[in-house]
Amino acid sequence: MTVSIKVLFFASAREAAGVSEVDINLNGDDDSPPTTASFRQFMANKYPKLAEFILDEESLTLALNEEYVPAGQTISLNDGDTIALIPPISGG
Repeated sequence: MTVSIKVLFFASAREAAGVSEVDINLNGDDDSPPTTASFRQFMANKYPKLAEFILDEESLTLALNEEYVPAGQTISLNDGDTIALIPPISGG
């Protein structure tokens, strides 16, 4: 099963990837849709400079359709989903 996803990059994720937005096609397994875990691995392979951040759930938060994905939770993805890559935000 293949789904089409829009990916939005923010702050240091945008700098590491060199883009602010992309559309990707992500394959699942047989009849199963891809997941947030397989998405992280796909993006690490596609954007090596982003790999160290995206593979560490504590370093980069995913927002799926404007809802944060809690660390350790794996969610199935659907055609037309939007995922935002949100690095930690520091203030002062």
